[in-house]
Parts: sequence; C-alpha cells; structure tokens
Amino acid sequence: MEKKYRLLIEGKFVDSISGKEFTTYNPATGEKIADVAEGGTEDINRAVKAARQAFEEGPWHTMSPTERGKLLVKAGGIIRRKSKELAILDTLDAGKPINDTTSVDVPMSAEFFEYYGGLCDKICGETLPVGNDFLNYTRREPYGVVGLLTAWNFPILNAAIKIAPAIACGNCVILKASELTPLTALELGRACLEAGIPEGVVNVVPGFGKTAGEALVEHLDVDKIAFTGSCKTGRRIMQAASKTFKHVTLELGGKSPNVVFPDADIEAAIYGAIFGIFPNQGQECCASSRLFLHESIHDEFLERLIEKSRKIKVGNPLSEDTQLGAIISGKQLEKIKGYVASGLEEGASLKLGGRNPVGVEFKKGFFYLPTIFSDVKNDMKIAREEIFGPVLSVLKFRDEKEAVRLANETQYGLAAAIWTKDIKRAHLLAREIKAGSIYINDTTLFGWAAPFGGYKASGVGREMGMAAIDTYTQTKDVWVNLSPEPNRWADPLESK
Repeated sequence: MEKKYRLLIEGKFVDSISGKEFTTYNPATGEKIADVAEGGTEDINRAVKAARQAFEEGPWHTMSPTERGKLLVKAGGIIRRKSKELAILDTLDAGKPINDTTSVDVPMSAEFFEYYGGLCDKICGETLPVGNDFLNYTRREPYGVVGLLTAWNFPILNAAIKIAPAIACGNCVILKASELTPLTALELGRACLEAGIPEGVVNVVPGFGKTAGEALVEHLDVDKIAFTGSCKTGRRIMQAASKTFKHVTLELGGKSPNVVFPDADIEAAIYGAIFGIFPNQGQECCASSRLFLHESIHDEFLERLIEKSRKIKVGNPLSEDTQLGAIISGKQLEKIKGYVASGLEEGASLKLGGRNPVGVEFKKGFFYLPTIFSDVKNDMKIAREEIFGPVLSVLKFRDEKEAVRLANETQYGLAAAIWTKDIKRAHLLAREIKAGSIYINDTTLFGWAAPFGGYKASGVGREMGMAAIDTYTQTKDVWVNLSPEPNRWADPLESK
C-alpha cells in the first residue's frame, strides 16, 4: 500500500499544482492510512484540458466500439485480479466490513466494467417512419467531457458505477473523489490505464467540494455532471450547472419505507428489515430506514426484530465475523447521536442501541450500535430526515390506504419495500408508492443491469443498466431528403 497518493491526470500520477496534501484516516482506529494530493481549481483545469484533448484528438470516441468494449472488460479483469488488495483498501478507508468489500463492492465494480464493455457495440439509434420522402434516423453520441462526483459510502463501487458507462459511451471523464475515501478511486484509474484505456480518458482528482468540486461543476469546458451525495449539495450543483446549461444527473438521499403486511413471510421480513438498515452501518442512500408494521403484527414483529438485531456483531472491519463496522468520521457519528437525541426528545421509544459500543477496541474509532426506535410518528425528525446511520424508525399502519399515504409522506422517493403474499396488493402498492426502486418481499436490491435513481428530492435521472447509456449520451436526429422534387415553397402561390 502506498503512503502517498497523487492525482491521476493525462495518464500520469502527479502532485497538485499547489503542493497541498490531506491525510486519509482509518475510521475504525483513527490511524493514518496515507497522504493524498489535494486537487484544487488549477488541477481541475489541467484535468479538464487533458480530457478535452483526449476526446477531441485522441482515439477513444472514434475507436471501434468493439475495441473500446474489450478495454473495459480488460479493466474489469484487472479489478478482479487485484480484488483482495482493493477490498482491504476500501475497508481501511471507509470502515466497511471486509466481507462486504470482498463479496460485493469490489466484484460488482468489476462487473460494471464488464457489463458496459459488452454494451459498447450495442449503443444505437433508431430509424423513424416520417414518410416516404425522407429517411430519418437518430444517433447516440457522447457528451464529450463529463465531470463525476462520488460519495464516500461505497468508494470503489460509486466510482465504477459512473466511470464505466460514461467511458463506454465514448466520453472522457474527470472523477472528483471524496476527500474521505479517495484511495480506491485512484486505484480504479490505475486499472483503466493498465487495461490500455488511453491517457486522459479517465482522470481522478481527489479534493474538497468547495474547491475541486465547485471548479469541476462550473468549468465552461465540462459538458455534463453526474453527482452522488446529499440533497443540499445536489441543489447547489443544479444552480451552478444552470449557468452553463450543463446536463445534470443527481443521485441523492432517501428515507425509504419498508411496509410489512400481516400475510407476509414474517421471518423473511424480519431479516429483510435488518438487511434494509444495518449493512454499511446504515450509510446507504436507499436504506429502508422507516419500517411500517401493520398494527396486528407490530408487537410480535418488533420483539423478534430486536432480538435478532441485538446479535449483530459490531467490531473491527478487517475481522471476517464483523457485520457492522465503523462510521465514516467523528462528524458523522455526532450527527447520528444528534438524531437519536431528537428522537428521544420528540417522544419515540428507544428499544435498542442508542449508544457507542463498550470495549477497548472501540476507543479510538467511530462506532455505533444498531439502534431501533418504536412509537415513531411520521412528522418526527428521525422519520423525516436522512440520518445515514444504523438507526431504524418503526411505525404502525392500519390498512393499504394508510400505508401508501405514510410511505409517500416524505420529500424523498429513492426506494421502497413491500412485504405481502397478496400479488394484487404488491403490484398496487408498487404502482402507488412514489419511488424509483420498489422491492417486493426483499429490500435494498442493487444490480448493474437495473436502473437506479429517485423521485422527488431523491434525484434527477437514472444510472446503471441501459438507462446509463441514455444518461451519458445525447440524441442527434438526422433527416435525409429522398424526394425527387425540390421543396417549392419559395415559388409564387399562383404557380403552385
């Protein structure tokens, strides 16, 4: 593992122009991992120039789509070959359990490159029936230079989700990696270079939002922005991008409802409720953080839920038996504690957790126990706002109509889960609940072939699957005149 990481610009790892660096720490121990070059405005300018030159003068978007696809697949193979190293690095940088980074984050990152590598030569337009005198067809063309801004909660996976489809479509990119978890994004850039992806196609500039992030969003030579993060930052990005009319894709926050009916497989629903909120320490935008239980099953379900949740192993993220690792930072930990305090102040009942774990191994890191509140009302702060931590709010409902109303009574609309054996009810609620992803008899499902994005304040546009091809290309319409006669509009009317 390197002790110093530098910016990746035009195929070279370089220091920042200012010479500034920042340190990334292990949130489980507080120990320093590495120093990282801090990208600023001048570095963003340099990266945009490199990406523009690679797009305009380089071989990438004019290369055979099949050849471009082979390079993406090769990059996926390099990620697989380095999977152990990358998983450890993500675990150290983000506090994620090693089982999660090993079994999900890293292999799925490889799968994104392989999936979009296979799609490169399948990006096509349409021939449209506009009459016998014309041939009309569309082309899907890359935007050109795309700015990507990723969140810290899934470092390598968030980077892969954006880089792979963007470059598969022929774009060249600048990724502004989070200052909290920059390391595997840089390693992903290295894998792209090793695969033979031309210099300047993938540039990675770690830095802070107010400097590198704003410079990237406001840059006149950036054609599109794709961002994952908070609603607050998303609004600022939309405002800034509007000055240059950039196309913007935003994947923002969530407060996802998880609705359980009496006829559901209760055992499966209990496991689903746990899986919906506690993995990755609850630091997931689509986490099922509002659990709605039908009043007839509420008490028994809650009791069994607490019993199983109490057994979740909180510990060293590098230990293979750890299920819940470290919170990303002290600032985030304090935010979680503030929400728990507000829940108590507003009258919710704390049923589990609500504190730091006790033990020598937890003294230097940022840890929090799985936390469950009951007697929650939909207007309480813990039910309205995204906590981004292992905190579950449990609410009651009486019937389908109330379940839909309560589920939709939020500014967010990223995901929702429905547990029932009644197929008619399942599809009815899937239609009525306003969310970008609906899970029936499961929670927080995620895959490279499925579109992902939100309704309302949860975002703009879709990523992943074929939807990402639309996200990272623009449509050009072409008309060809096939008529043997000219358009005689200019002739005097009486001669027509």
